[in-house]
Amino acid sequence: MYFTFEFILIAALATIFAGVSKGGFGSNAAFASAAILATIVEPGSAIGIMLPLLILMDLGSLKSYWKKWISKESRILILGSIPGVILGALLYSVVSADFFRILIGMICIIFVLWQILQNLNIVQKSFRPVSDFYGICLGCFAGFTSFISHAGGPPAAIYLLSKKPTKTEYQATTVIVFWAVNLAKAVPYTFLGLFTLDTLFLDLFLAPFALVGVWIGVKAHYMISERLFFAFTYVLLTITGFRLIWVALI
Repeated sequence: MYFTFEFILIAALATIFAGVSKGGFGSNAAFASAAILATIVEPGSAIGIMLPLLILMDLGSLKSYWKKWISKESRILILGSIPGVILGALLYSVVSADFFRILIGMICIIFVLWQILQNLNIVQKSFRPVSDFYGICLGCFAGFTSFISHAGGPPAAIYLLSKKPTKTEYQATTVIVFWAVNLAKAVPYTFLGLFTLDTLFLDLFLAPFALVGVWIGVKAHYMISERLFFAFTYVLLTITGFRLIWVALI
């Protein structure tokens, strides 16, 4: 399955897309890559393939955003993410692959709906600073959703955006936070058997695509409209979300 032309093409494009998101747009859309892969392989294989690549993307982004992050908020999110990662590991070991397809699909669709409602002013955007306690809670939720689908970006964004960071501060903070979260996920992923020789070999093949995506993302951070990038992302996530739920139910 991993080495068919169709899979390699989809995996390469998904990896570049994730790199662009992580390198320049705050990681909010990076989880689309795992969701796309989960439509053609088992969800566990999809997230196992993507994690080493995401860690590589984080490392590739660190130099460009080094020490530009918000230190206090970074520590709060990282601290809060630890119990979320543990909860994700415990849940993963007792539920079926179709459950995760449905859960990832619902995360995709709910995320898009929430963004649309905010953009239409049906849901009021809140710019009040979120307290540190709720920041830890959101960090926990980010750790959990990151573990099961690499979708920790949206919960972290709620906390970070309430602090009114600059675009670069926000981007740098997501880079350092999810570098730490992804490293923490690697331990339970190993014990759960989500890494295999096949997935690691595929990661070696996809590594250049990950770095190319990050390079494009860093450049695009200063050049391309966030509105255009995320509009494309929302369409992709909607299609992927419904596809995952359909595959799980039929």
